[in-house]
Amino acid sequence: MTIAQPIAGVPPIAPAEQTLQLARGLAIGLLAASIGALYVVFARWGIEHSAAPTDLTALRFGVAGLVLLPWLVQRVRRDPAVFLRNWRIWLAVSALAGTPFGLLMFGALSLAPASHAAVFPFAAMSIMGMVISAIVLKDRLTARRITGIVVVLGGLVLISGIRADSFTLGSFTGDAMFILAGTLWASFGIVLRKHRLDPLLATAVIAFSALVTFVPVYLWQTGGAGLLALDLDVLVVEAVVQGLIAGTGTLYTYAKMVSILGPSRAAIFPALAPGLAAIIAWPVLGLIPGGAELAGLLIVMAGLLWAVTGSTKPVR
Repeated sequence: MTIAQPIAGVPPIAPAEQTLQLARGLAIGLLAASIGALYVVFARWGIEHSAAPTDLTALRFGVAGLVLLPWLVQRVRRDPAVFLRNWRIWLAVSALAGTPFGLLMFGALSLAPASHAAVFPFAAMSIMGMVISAIVLKDRLTARRITGIVVVLGGLVLISGIRADSFTLGSFTGDAMFILAGTLWASFGIVLRKHRLDPLLATAVIAFSALVTFVPVYLWQTGGAGLLALDLDVLVVEAVVQGLIAGTGTLYTYAKMVSILGPSRAAIFPALAPGLAAIIAWPVLGLIPGGAELAGLLIVMAGLLWAVTGSTKPVR
């Protein structure tokens, strides 16, 4: 059974190395999904302790941007040509995974119910990641990968508990924003793989771009009043989780996973986040996961493993 999918322009590697790469990719993917789940749970925790979503977004962008700024400055000084030569690429990744993505997700959350947030962005990441990768990178569109994603989507629906009566005019707008956000994230993975971008450098550039775009607007509109009003322990916890762990870790682990597995496979892993969040919410928020949530998580994991491991003949 062939584990790694051949991608245009990439030389073939030995089966033993393919297996090792797959194991590394799975481990990093699980870490990326866990960080995403941690971010979601502590966002809820922060909101319960008087933090607004805009406050948490400012912390995420601001802390991550400031932490990575010294490293980015050193990298620019060492090799300024890489930025001048590829400025369009860096602008593209910043637009795809930086402020626009965050604003779309935040805006959608204010329009669509939480159950939709557990389905639509992750469905878009998986489906669009697979489709765009097939078009741009000539990554094989296989029947096994398609069936795996269908299983993943079924698990997401089960986790979310989404109902027909939750669809309203406002929710449709929010769902469209979720889908666009997921498509931007999937496209971010395509750009990373196509141009072989360094994961840490891409993370630093995106964090810096958000630092100089979102954070000034936030401070101009609010004066940082929301952050100043938070209890110190809440501010510190959210700065660590949103800024240090999520702000830097989500981008880096996803970018690293893309470099190992490719964008179409990597785009499936965020679908684990809603189920993992249900488990993490137990000790943090006191919310005991139900049987449907646990069953949905198992289904998502099964579909993910089926889609990521192995290959079949491409669909004609």
